[in-house]
Amino acid sequence: MCDVTISVFEFMQLIPNKEAARKYIEARRWEDGVKCPHCGSERINVRHGKWEGYYVCRACKETFTVRTGTIFERSHIDLNKWLYGIYKLMVARKGVSSLQLSKEIGITQKSTWFMLHRLREACGEYMEAFSGGVEIDEVYLGGKEKNKHESKKLHAGRGPVGKTAVVGMRERGTGAVAAFTVPDTTKETLQGEIRDRVIEGSIIYSDEHKSYEGIEELGYGHATVNHSAKQFVDEMAHTNGIESVWAVLKRGYHGIYHHMSQKHVGRYVNEFTFRLNDGNVENHVVDRIDALLHGSVGKRITYEELTHGKKAN
Repeated sequence: MCDVTISVFEFMQLIPNKEAARKYIEARRWEDGVKCPHCGSERINVRHGKWEGYYVCRACKETFTVRTGTIFERSHIDLNKWLYGIYKLMVARKGVSSLQLSKEIGITQKSTWFMLHRLREACGEYMEAFSGGVEIDEVYLGGKEKNKHESKKLHAGRGPVGKTAVVGMRERGTGAVAAFTVPDTTKETLQGEIRDRVIEGSIIYSDEHKSYEGIEELGYGHATVNHSAKQFVDEMAHTNGIESVWAVLKRGYHGIYHHMSQKHVGRYVNEFTFRLNDGNVENHVVDRIDALLHGSVGKRITYEELTHGKKAN
């Protein structure tokens, strides 16, 4: 066995069935004992027999399971299949397609499409404040490539469909990455994101996009690289780190997903940045699985919300 991963066979030994999966998730969610997800009480009655895995809160009288209040809630997919989906998402550097996953766990592609989007929801967006040297760059997913500067192209889609702007930040000291969709790349938007996400006094490394002009007036250092002149490295003034993130995203787009609808681009981006942060390949795959399980609590997205934009209750 490798130092940081396990084979499919070893995963099946770790999680051989849905009962083992339930106990695994319970141990991660309730390390200090079962708590009611409705009111937080620890006064719990445990059900047995055919109701194994069900709990009744003596304080609020609600019945619940480990699925309650998580991305697994109201899903008919067995928990061992959910964990296998997480495992695949963590070990697949470029991502995993819903079609391939459906073949591996024996459910419909529609179900695995829904499953994977719930998992991306659990990945969440990296929200820690950045400091020190911070590289910033932006790319576009979808839309007509001929309208973009060469350095901004992912070559990720052709035709009249609109494009989605994605901003990326990478902290040089830690390698932490954040990427997120924005409505536009105007000065107001980009500098607003910098103010919200980067600690004042940090040094911003960017290209010569006009929206970054004047960032010094907000209390940041600023060094630029001129992509238009094919100048990609100028001593410390480069954005190679964040551009390597775009390279990973590009490989996933072309090799696995082929298309990302504008509506779901943010979740796909969260998937890739999660694998570069908590899901980093330098961490053991079990730790990566546990990190995503931690993110699954308090997240719920319905099929209706995914397909029609309506919010879950």
